[in-house]
Amino acid sequence: MKSKTKTKIKTIPLKNTLFIISLFILFSCKQQTRVETSKTALVSSPTITQAQGFSIADNGDYKTIRVTGAFPEQERPYTYIVMDSSLSRKRKQEIKKFSASAHIEVPVSSIVVTSTTHIPSLEMLGVINALVGFPNHDYISSQKTRDRIKAGAIKELGQNESINTEVTIDLNPDVVVSFGVEGENKAMESIARSGIPVLYNGDWVEQNPLGKAEWIKFFGVLFGKEIVADSIFAEIERDYIETKKLAQGVQKKPTVMSGAMFKDVWYLPHGNSWPAKMIADAGGNYLWKDTEGTGSISLSIESVLEKAQTADFWVAPAQYASYSKLEKDNPVYAKFEAFQNRKAYTFATKKGETGGLLYYELAPNRPDLVLKDLVHFLHPNLLPDYEPQFFTPLGE
Repeated sequence: MKSKTKTKIKTIPLKNTLFIISLFILFSCKQQTRVETSKTALVSSPTITQAQGFSIADNGDYKTIRVTGAFPEQERPYTYIVMDSSLSRKRKQEIKKFSASAHIEVPVSSIVVTSTTHIPSLEMLGVINALVGFPNHDYISSQKTRDRIKAGAIKELGQNESINTEVTIDLNPDVVVSFGVEGENKAMESIARSGIPVLYNGDWVEQNPLGKAEWIKFFGVLFGKEIVADSIFAEIERDYIETKKLAQGVQKKPTVMSGAMFKDVWYLPHGNSWPAKMIADAGGNYLWKDTEGTGSISLSIESVLEKAQTADFWVAPAQYASYSKLEKDNPVYAKFEAFQNRKAYTFATKKGETGGLLYYELAPNRPDLVLKDLVHFLHPNLLPDYEPQFFTPLGE
């Protein structure tokens, strides 16, 4: 019998723990240069259709990337002016007089990125050979990029928040692409002061699954591959929409729970988060879909049991890979019907050779594949021959 006592829901910020990110919330500062609007009129470009955090403007012989969603509560936009390296020296000097966060000549030939979510964009655009440095190689899952690491082509740069500035500056890349969690990053400020352009990428902030994937266009501009980036995204978008349409035609939407315990707290995605949206688009009834927020919710295991004991499916039980480990850590897990009926699915089994989770790296770039994974498990009759890319049934 369900208690009539209302459960108190407490919202916690994404920064509090990496464990929260493991519950479908992905990893992913402010530039030290003051940001101002260019002194020339910007020609708006309708090339960005899903992402909310950036825009691209074509101004003739240079383009402007305007980033407004580098991190939550960003106060001012970052404006990056991108000019073709083939322009005359005089014209380059004129453009560099326009006030901006950074000026970049393209196509860039060497780049440092700081999030694994940036790696797939470089690979899909065919420019991974330009990657010369990355903080903490162990997080990278892609075999193609790992092969370049083994060959000594990608320098180890430490950790993102305390990236080795000396080594990075010695590498002297054409550009460094970072991400911000709370705002200013002191290491990035030092790199920018050395004369290396620092750009902030906010793919992780997007809550629309297709919005995350559209950040490939950010990299497309840097490498002069806008047409390729547009084409890649268009295919992902089309595939996602078609799969969503297929799933929305189901007669019954199964109930779905998510997350798991960390210490004494159960963390799961908020109703407006991208994981919740993915479940909805896959034809699932996420039990916390009505909660407001885009981060994670912290609950007691008793309140989750009260609401989700009879849930049909359990999607992403943190980084658990087996039922035995779940039950060993907390016997209460075994009381959920999704546990008893073996209807739990995890992304924790797909790892790179050094332990990096493929989901964290590739899922934001390929929401079409994540959606197909979910549809395959929630509605087996819709995609019976599909081979899941990220999720697998929880092991025994």
